[in-house]
Amino acid sequence: MDRLDIKLNEYFPGKVVRKDLLHEIKQTVNVPSFVLEFLLSRYCASDDPDEIEEGKKAVLQIIEKNYVKPDESNKAQAIVEQKKRHKFIDKIHVKYVEREKRYWAEMENFGSKRIAINPQFYQKNEKLLESGIWAEVTLAYNEVQEDDYAFYVEDLRPIQIARFDEQKLFEGRKGFTTDEWINVLIRSIGINPDWLAERSRSLKGDKDGKRLKFHILARFIPLVQNNYNSIELGGRSTGKSYFYSEFSPYSTLLSGGQASTATLLYNNQRKQVGAVGFWDNVAFDEVANMKIKDADTIQIMKDYMANGRFSRGQEVTGQASFAFVGNFDLNIPTIVNSYDHDLLATLPKAFDFAVIDRFYNYIPGWEIPKIDDSAYNNNYGMISDYLSEIMHYLFDHNSDYLPILNKYLKVGDNVEGRDSRALQKTVLGFLKLIYPIGEPTPEEFDEIVAYALEGRRRVKEQLNKRKPDEEYARINMSYINKDGQKVVVWCPESKDSMATQDPRKTGNVEMETEPQTTTRPIQTKAAAPKVEHLENESQSPKPKALSIRYGDTGYSYDKLFAEYLEGAKVVELQEPYLSHGYQMQNLTRFAETIVKIGDCKKITLTTKMGETIDETHKIQDGLEQLKAALQDTGIDFEYTFSDLIHARYIITDNGWNISLDRGLHIYQNIGRNFYLMGYYDLDLRPCLETKIVYTKVK
Repeated sequence: MDRLDIKLNEYFPGKVVRKDLLHEIKQTVNVPSFVLEFLLSRYCASDDPDEIEEGKKAVLQIIEKNYVKPDESNKAQAIVEQKKRHKFIDKIHVKYVEREKRYWAEMENFGSKRIAINPQFYQKNEKLLESGIWAEVTLAYNEVQEDDYAFYVEDLRPIQIARFDEQKLFEGRKGFTTDEWINVLIRSIGINPDWLAERSRSLKGDKDGKRLKFHILARFIPLVQNNYNSIELGGRSTGKSYFYSEFSPYSTLLSGGQASTATLLYNNQRKQVGAVGFWDNVAFDEVANMKIKDADTIQIMKDYMANGRFSRGQEVTGQASFAFVGNFDLNIPTIVNSYDHDLLATLPKAFDFAVIDRFYNYIPGWEIPKIDDSAYNNNYGMISDYLSEIMHYLFDHNSDYLPILNKYLKVGDNVEGRDSRALQKTVLGFLKLIYPIGEPTPEEFDEIVAYALEGRRRVKEQLNKRKPDEEYARINMSYINKDGQKVVVWCPESKDSMATQDPRKTGNVEMETEPQTTTRPIQTKAAAPKVEHLENESQSPKPKALSIRYGDTGYSYDKLFAEYLEGAKVVELQEPYLSHGYQMQNLTRFAETIVKIGDCKKITLTTKMGETIDETHKIQDGLEQLKAALQDTGIDFEYTFSDLIHARYIITDNGWNISLDRGLHIYQNIGRNFYLMGYYDLDLRPCLETKIVYTKVK
C-alpha cells in the first residue's frame, strides 16, 4: 500500500477496494463494475493472499449462481417455482399502481413486473421508489392459486448504498490535497494516474499529467452537472463508452447511436417521459452512426439541450445531461489546417449549427492514450457504487457552489451568451468534483477556467469554420485572472493554424502571441461624484460611476445609454428578472432606444426562467413577440435562459461594459396610474436608488 492507499482506507473505511481484483474478475464475467466491487469488498477485504484467492472464488460462484442474465429470465422464474425460493442479484424498483391501490416490485433481468413486496423494504430503502437499486433479492414462490401474483420478495439486501451521508464525504475530502483528490477520482475508475503522467510527456506543457487528468475528469461532468452537453471524439480503446456504462447506475449508454423521440424524450402514446426523466446522464455511443428515427427528434433535442425542457403535447422537463462520444480517425493536423474540413466532420448531417452550438465542452479525445494493461490501477480506489452516489448527490446540488463561481469568475472579450452558459456549467462541474467542500485557490480556479474556455472554444472554432458569416467569428475568448490580467485561451491543436483562426481568409485575425496576457483596465472602487443630469456631460462618452438617489428623475434609457450604444453592432444584455409585466416593458423600452440609434444589428439576452412552467411560458411568449418586432426593424434578437446568472450588465462590441446594479429595473413602480407624470415619459419617472458603472474595455 502506498501513501494514498493508506489515506483512502483511513478516511473512507469500507468504501474502498483494490482495483486489480476488479480487472482480474472482469475478464471472465460481464457484470457491471459496481456489482462486482460490492462483492469484492465483502469477500476480499483482506491483505492476506490466501484469503483473497478464496474470496475471488466465492465472488465467481455467487455470480454464476445468483446473477440473472437478461436472456435467462424464463429459466430464473422456473428455478423459483421448482425450488420455492432463490436468491438473485438484479436491479429492482417499486411502483405504485394507482388503479389497484398497491405497490408492485419489478426486477429487470428476472423479467417480472408483478412481484409482491412488503412495505418494510421500500420504506427502509427509499431509492426503490425512485430509480431502483441493485440488490440481492430472495424471491419466494406463491402457491396460493387465488392470488394474482406468482412471486414475492422474501428478503432484500441492497448492493447499492441505500443511504448516502454527504458529511462523511466532506470530512474525508479534507484529508487530501487537491492533487491527491484528483488522483483518487482517477484511481476510482480503474486508471493509474501515474500512467497518465508518463503518457503526458508528448503533450506540450503537461509534465505532470494535469492536462490528461482534466480530460478524464471532464468525462465526470455530465454525471455531476445537470442539463450539461458534452462531446468527445478521439481514438478507439480510450475508455469513452466504458466510462458511461460501467461506473454509475445513474447513467445509461445508448449503443449504436439509436435515438427516437419516444425512447429518449417522451412517448405520446403511453404519456410517459423517456430516458431524460430517469437518468442523470444519457450517453450516445458511436455518435457518427447515430440514426434519427423521428423527423422532429432533432428539433425537440435542441429545445431540451438549450433549456432542459420541451413541448410534446404537454410541457416536459428533465435534468439528464447528454454526453456524445465517438471515434475520430482523421489526421488532426490535416483537419485543423484544412479550410474545407473541421473537427466535427464525423457527426451526422442532422447535427446542424443549433445542435453543435449547444455543446458546452469538446474533449480532445485524440490526446488521451489507448487504455492497455499498463494503464490499470492496481491500488485502492473508491468502490464504484460509492463514487456513483457521490456524483448523484453532487448532480442535485448547485446552490452550494454558486458563491465560489460568482466570487472568482470574471470573463473577458468575446464570451457571448451560450459561451457564458457553457463556461459557468463546466467550471461548476469541476468545482463539485474537485472541491465538494472548501474552495480552490485563485491559481487553481484560473486553471479550471482556462480549461473550460478551451473546451468551448474548440466548439466555436468548428462552427466558425462551417458558417461563412460573422456569427461565430469571436473565437478569441478570454477571462480575467487573479492578477487582473486578460488571458486569451487557445486550443493547442489549432493555435498556429490560419485555416482555423481565419477560415474566410480575411487576413484580419489575432493569432497567438507571447505573452498571452494583457493588463485589464481596473475600475477604481471609489465612486465618481454624483451626476445630477446627463445633459451636462461631454458629448464624448467617458468611463464613470453614476449614482442615482431614490426619487431622482431625468434618467430615461435614452439619457443613460444612447451615447454609449452609438456605433455598436452587437449589444449583449444580461438581465435575470423578466417575470413581471413591468419588467418586460422595461426590456422593450431599452430595445426601442437601440432601434432609434439605428446602428445595432444583433441583441443577445441572457435571463432566468420563471419560478413555474406557466411563468416561464409567459416570459418566452413575450420574448418571442419582441423578437418578431425587432426583426421587422432589421435587428436579430436571441435569448437564452440560465438559472446560474445573477449579475446585470450591458456589453457592446464598440468597447463598453456597463454594470447595472438593479439591471434595467431602476424605476419606481407606479402601477396603472395613467395620469401620473412619468407613466409615459421615463425622464419624468421617479427612480429607485441604484448605481451604474461605465467601463471602457480596450
